[in-house]
Amino acid sequence: MTIFVENETDYIFPFDPVETASLVAGEVLEEENCPYETEINILITDNEGIRMYNREYRNIDRETDVLSFPNVPFELPSDFSVAEEMEADCFQPDSGELILGDIILSCDRILEQAESFGHSIRREYAFLIAHSMLHLCGYDHMEPDEASVMEEKQNHVLDRLGITRDISD
Repeated sequence: MTIFVENETDYIFPFDPVETASLVAGEVLEEENCPYETEINILITDNEGIRMYNREYRNIDRETDVLSFPNVPFELPSDFSVAEEMEADCFQPDSGELILGDIILSCDRILEQAESFGHSIRREYAFLIAHSMLHLCGYDHMEPDEASVMEEKQNHVLDRLGITRDISD
């Protein structure tokens, strides 16, 4: 798996963002039985930056904590066979990795939400990576049953990794 993380803020996380993202993304992909090596791009920006992306790509003029841009047009969550049908659009020609998609995180919101929820910054970051990875695998949470499935999967991944709400950085 290749994960590119670009932090365009001045904030220095009290953990390695690439290592934590790799750990969480790897666990999600294992749980979802992804048969490929993958490429994922992560941009860490501030509230102003994520608001700009939210406005530009979703026509929603407000900040948010995370945006997910899947590259694979899943018909069913984690049905990776669709990627094979669209090989030229879905796979990195040089490495052969499945280009899963892009994640944009608001550093400001990570810090705010960690404090608000009373858990570590790493836990909030890991939660948002898990959440976004499920979006990159074709999941959504527009309906209550979909939201329930995503919540259960997110919690399962973080519990398996021992990244719980009671840890601190």
